[in-house]
Parts: sequence; structure tokens; C-alpha cells
Amino acid sequence: MPDFVDEAVLHIRAGNGGHGCASVHREKFKPLGGPDGGNGGKGGDVVLEVDAQAATLLDFKHRPHRSAQNGTPGMGGHRAGANGEDLVLKVPDGTVVTRLDGEVVADLVGHGTRLVLAKGGSGGLGNAALASKKRKAPGFALKGEEGEELDVRLEMKTIADVGLVGFPSAGKSSLIAAMSAARPKIADYPFTTLVPNLGVVEAGAVQYVIADVPGLIPGAHEGRGLGLEFLRHIERCSTLLHVLDCATYESGRDPVSDLEALEAELEAYGSRAGVDLSDRPRLVALNKVDVPEARELAEMVGPMLTERGYKVLEVSAASREGLRELSYALGEQVAAARAAAPAPEPTRVVLRPKMIGEMPFEVVALGNNTFEVRGEKPARWVRQTDFSNDEAVGYLAERLNRLGIEEQLAKLGATDGAEVRIGTEEDSVVFDWDPTLDAEAVPSGPRGTDARLG
Repeated sequence: MPDFVDEAVLHIRAGNGGHGCASVHREKFKPLGGPDGGNGGKGGDVVLEVDAQAATLLDFKHRPHRSAQNGTPGMGGHRAGANGEDLVLKVPDGTVVTRLDGEVVADLVGHGTRLVLAKGGSGGLGNAALASKKRKAPGFALKGEEGEELDVRLEMKTIADVGLVGFPSAGKSSLIAAMSAARPKIADYPFTTLVPNLGVVEAGAVQYVIADVPGLIPGAHEGRGLGLEFLRHIERCSTLLHVLDCATYESGRDPVSDLEALEAELEAYGSRAGVDLSDRPRLVALNKVDVPEARELAEMVGPMLTERGYKVLEVSAASREGLRELSYALGEQVAAARAAAPAPEPTRVVLRPKMIGEMPFEVVALGNNTFEVRGEKPARWVRQTDFSNDEAVGYLAERLNRLGIEEQLAKLGATDGAEVRIGTEEDSVVFDWDPTLDAEAVPSGPRGTDARLG
């Protein structure tokens, strides 16, 4: 079984943020030491990075579940928790990242390109950072946030300038071995090539990469043979080379019918994948002309293919006849494609600031004196709150009131005892609203308690 995998599903989880620390400095002869709880550390991110040395997604196929390191909790003495280490996953050049529903997240091209796929959770603030004139020695700290979780599909599309397309045993592997330093497996039976092979060819001042794609057969775009698995590797090729076997002994096959079948498969795959391959320059290599019968056939069908608009070359991987001319012809096409390609634009970050006056939340009346608060900010504050600590709950009430949620509830007709939900539908926190509670009053009582909550 070859160690080549060009598709894998990845389940990732970024690190959780560490909890903040609630601590009060205690030292002899210093009765008013004050709060000294440190902040929690940030959770590690999950990052994808293109590595030129990576050639397969095999590792992700065997180990699809990956997690970044959690941040550590804060400590007393103003000691902040350590940040979790980022998890950097090396992927091959040309890896496409999509969600499981098919939405494209990123197309990673170029060595060193990085993508933060899942962000680590923020660390919770310690009570030293929460101290204020109103609350001089908080008896609580904020909890760290959970890291993002995500399921994505990784799909590798080979980065090559020229794609070799042909039936099994047409001689594609022999051609790439003769034209470059690549040494693919070669044998005289169908589907010898089970993985795409890459080779670097130099034609004068032009250097380009050719890809030997596993052989196609009629119906490949529907999953027959190996075509469906590897047709994606020609999507990035700027030039296609049809390798036609002029020495085949199979009945009903000849170079012209083979070419028509290959073009039909390319068109069908392009329609299915939403990729237009019709504008890619085509060249035709009539292979195995070292065999006398094959040379006669090549001389007969060559003019027919030329009339159809193809540039035709007679070659032999065995005797190396015509390979120099073929390499230079492909080099000319690659150079022309590179010259016509638009200059790469610098990476731009699109900023979409919120409109002035736009509310950071939304309160929706669900009927029967029930309301739902939607918005990332209030949901985030709820996740940071330790509900076993009354003072922390009171602090949350103050934050929500300053945001304007209580005012909005009153406008929508909420009455005493109204049920208010904050968070996602699957994981919401439910409150009973008390409009008589003064959220801005100075809290009293021992640390960790709040007299306003009864």
C-alpha cells in the first residue's frame, strides 16, 4: 500500500484559556495587601503551515484528532499563567482546506504560508486586574474561555506546471523518468502508478515541474479506476500533455480514440468539479515510436491530430527520441503561461468595522414573558463567569446592565420574573429578571458574596 494520501478529515481543538486567580496578598504587618491574583494563560492556536518537505496527508489520515496546549491558571503574587503552545501542523504545498459542508476556508499555496485554523481561548482575568474603586478587593476571578473546535477536510492538489494525461501503461511514468530525475515505479500492467509522481525538467532557461497522474479510463470522473482520486492533481497545471500509446495491443484502441476518450473525461470532470480545463494548452506525445509498427501508426495519425489544432510530437521514452524537442515545446508553453498570469497580489486583511451605533447584542421576545439575548459579547461574558461565586454573578449583572440589556428588556415589556436566556440554544444560561435589583450599587458583604442577590 503506497504511503500517499491526498485527502483527510481533521478534527481539531485549540487550547483552553487558563482561569484567573482570586488571591489576596497576605504578609505580616501588611493587613491591606490587596488583591494579587494573576491572569490565566491563553490557550494555544492550531495553525496550518505549508512545508515544502511535506508530500502527503498520510499523518493526518492516521491521527485525525489534534489538540493544542491549554493555558495554565494564574497564581497569587501577580503571577500570570503560561500561554499554551501553538500546535503547528505541516501540510503540503497546494492543500485546500474546506469545511465538511463544502465551504472553502483557504487554499494554501507557497512555502511558509500559515493559517490559524482554530484560535485558543483567552485566559481569564485575575482579581488584581478586576480591582476598581468600586470593588477594591474582588473575591472572584474570570474563567478562561474554551478554545475553538473545528472539523475540516484537507485536500491536496499537486503544484505542477505540466500534467501528463493518458491511459494506463501509455508510458507516462517512463517519460517522466527519462525527462527528469524522478524514478517512479514502472511495469507493464495497468495502474502501475498509484500515486502522482513529480519531476523537475530544465529546458534552456526554463525550469518547470511535470506531474505523472495515474492513468485514466472511460468513466474515471464517476469513480472508475483511479481517475476520480487523482484528476484533482491536474487542476493547477497550466499545460496538459496527452501521452498516447502507439504500440498498444488492445483491440478497439488507437491514438485518436484514446485522445477523444481522454478529452471526454477531462470535460466531464471539469463540469463535476466546477473547473474549466478547456483553456489549458494541450500537446500530444505519440509514444513508443521505437517500435516499427508504432512509428508507422504515429506517422499516419499525426497529421490528423495536427488538423484538430494539437501540437504533435513523436517520442520514445525507451530510446529517448524526441524528448529534447518535447521538453522545449513544453517549456515554451509554461513560459507563455507564466508571462500571461497576473502578478500575485500582496495579502490583504479586510477590516469590516461595525457601524456607529450598531448594538453589540440583540434581545428577542419569545412570548410568555420569555426573552433571548443574542450576541457574542454577552455570551462570552457568561462563559467567563463562575456561577458558584455570588460576587462573580453580581459582576456579570453589572456588565450586562452597562451594555444596555436591562434597558432593552424594559422596552420590550419584560416584567418581574421574566425568563432571560443568554448563549446558544444548546448551551444557554437562564436568568430570572428582577428589575428592582440595583446593578450599579456598591456590593457589600464578605468576598465572594453579593448582598444584592439575597
